Amino acid sequence: MSTPVLTFADAGEAADLAAFLGRLLHYDKAAAVRLQAQAGGQALAVFGRPPSFEVLAIRAARLLKPYESGIDDALDVTVSAGELLDSVDEAAATAAVPGAVTGPPWAGLLPPRGGWEQVPGFPAAEALRGLVKVAVREFRSRVEELAPEERTRAGFDRIGREIWSREIAGSGVPVRIAHAAASLGFLRGDLVDLLASGSWVRLRTPYGSVALRRGTGLGGLQVTPA
Repeated sequence: MSTPVLTFADAGEAADLAAFLGRLLHYDKAAAVRLQAQAGGQALAVFGRPPSFEVLAIRAARLLKPYESGIDDALDVTVSAGELLDSVDEAAATAAVPGAVTGPPWAGLLPPRGGWEQVPGFPAAEALRGLVKVAVREFRSRVEELAPEERTRAGFDRIGREIWSREIAGSGVPVRIAHAAASLGFLRGDLVDLLASGSWVRLRTPYGSVALRRGTGLGGLQVTPA
C-alpha cells in the first residue's frame, strides 16, 4: 500500500503545520501527534500534548484535496511528530503520512467534534497576553528568590503549579490554558474565545486551539450557544 500524501491548500498551510510541529518537539523530542482527516477530507486536524502544559493542542490545516491513497474522513492515525515534520515539503505544500506508532494515553481521548457552546465574558486576547506575561514574570522572580538548595525540579514545579492553576477571571479555567496558547503561537491577533462541551473546555483562536478536560465537569461556567 502506498504512503498517504497530504496536499495542503497552499504553502502557508504547510509552513504553519511545520511551525506547530517544531514547537511541540521543542517541549518533547519524542512527541507524537494524532492526525484526523475531517470535512470530507478537505481539512486535517492535528492533536498534540506538550507535557509542560498538561493541555491538548489542536492545529487545523486546509487540504487542497482528500489525502492520496485514502477516502474522505478515513484517515485517523497517531504518528511521530518528528517524522511528520521531516516529511513536510513547504514548497510543494505536501507531507507524507509516517507509519503509525503506539499512541500515548492522551491520544485515545480527544475532545468532541460538536456540541461546543461559547462561554461569555472571557477576557480578550490582549488581556490574556498580559495575564501570561505577568504570570511568567512572577514565576521567574519567585524562582530567583529560592535558596540554592531549593532550586530543584520539585521546587520549580511547586511554584509553577500554584501560578498556572489560578483561575482566569472567574471563567473556571486555569491560566495554563492561556500560557500554552501563547507558547504555541496561537495567541496572536485579536480573535479568541472560550468554548465548552461536556467536561471539555477549549480556548480557540484562528491559529489553533488549546483544550482541557475537566474530570469533574465545568463547575460554575455559564455557556451560550456558539
